[in-house]
Amino acid sequence: MFKFTRWLLPVCLAAVAGCGKKEEKEAEPIVPVQVVAVRQDSIRRVVTADAVLYPQNQASVTPKVSAPVKKFYVNRGDHVKEGQVLAELENRDLSAAALESKGLYEQAAANYRATSAASLPEQVTTAQANLQAAKEALDADKKVLDSREKLFHDGALARRQVDEAQVAYVQARSQYETAQEHLKGLQNVGKEEQIKSAKGQADAAQAHYTAAEAQLSYTEIRSPITGVITERAVWEGEMASAGTPLLTVMDVSHVVARANIPQDQASLLKVGDDATLTPSDGSEEVAGKVIVVSPAVDPNTTTVQVWVRAANPEGRLRAGASVRVSIVAAKVPNAVVVPPAALLPTAEGETVVMVVGSDSVAHEKKVEIGFREPDKVQLLSGATPGQQVILVGGLGLKDGAKVRVEKAGDDKAGEKDEK
Repeated sequence: MFKFTRWLLPVCLAAVAGCGKKEEKEAEPIVPVQVVAVRQDSIRRVVTADAVLYPQNQASVTPKVSAPVKKFYVNRGDHVKEGQVLAELENRDLSAAALESKGLYEQAAANYRATSAASLPEQVTTAQANLQAAKEALDADKKVLDSREKLFHDGALARRQVDEAQVAYVQARSQYETAQEHLKGLQNVGKEEQIKSAKGQADAAQAHYTAAEAQLSYTEIRSPITGVITERAVWEGEMASAGTPLLTVMDVSHVVARANIPQDQASLLKVGDDATLTPSDGSEEVAGKVIVVSPAVDPNTTTVQVWVRAANPEGRLRAGASVRVSIVAAKVPNAVVVPPAALLPTAEGETVVMVVGSDSVAHEKKVEIGFREPDKVQLLSGATPGQQVILVGGLGLKDGAKVRVEKAGDDKAGEKDEK
């Protein structure tokens, strides 16, 4: 009995020791992880902000004359070209005035040409002959008037015939006085002055005619730019008032995103920087460039307004819509980068990566972060190109833990192996 006990005790002790080692191995499992190599790549510093889209150009078409709308040739949404007729206002009165002005101008121009071509002696001779003829006509009408008045007093003639003779006499006297004044003017004023006077009348008539034509042309409402009709204020037949917008035309072939950016970030930007616009509906990004960096700070928001211009040939981007603007402020050509998923936070608020060595042991490395992009982050310190950092499985992993590197998609296989 004693001998059997002495033999059994060492066996039990060996069994207990073996169980302790097995439990120790189970307490330190090998964690499956996925890794990625730290690499060198270019990275950009991107400034992002919310922005509102505006058209590249916009015109409120305002009539210069007040008149009812005779005809609209466009509706909202129609594409128009610069100079295209958009509407026509009632213009019959202005058309008549322009026609009258044209006649007066042509008459004054003809008089000027005749005055310039004629010689003064000929005009004086003609004026003297006209005066003599007017004098003879006046004398004749005077004799007729006197004769009829005598017959009227004798009761041999009706009053109507006396009145007719009186009218004829007055007209003859007016023509005679006009001929006198014309001859006097020719005698007292030289040809040069006559030509100046005629030219002045012609110029005044031409100016009046030009003004009438301009007023008439204002009744044709034309587009000042190429674009799309976005607003039409009245209907046909309604009054279009001078100075009040009648139509609105927007040029949306390009759009401008206006963003308010904090001063410290705006100081990094300059005209010509590359940018992208991301529509709020999640559609495809659009490339653009910075065209304005305001030199002034908005006192209400203490921000700087930055404009980004982008092509919009298909009209997919609409004025007034919200977009996300991303502007490339700087670019580092050979930066040390890792995917964002490789960065791990610590309880102290620091950022670390888990580096896996050739011994399959994970080591925690504190890193300093530089520029960020959606798919990569710059490391200013803490890792070097070529090192393997944990991409999946590093969260909660302790420094010095044993790991097993797996390829992407091998998680289920690893779980089967463990089972």
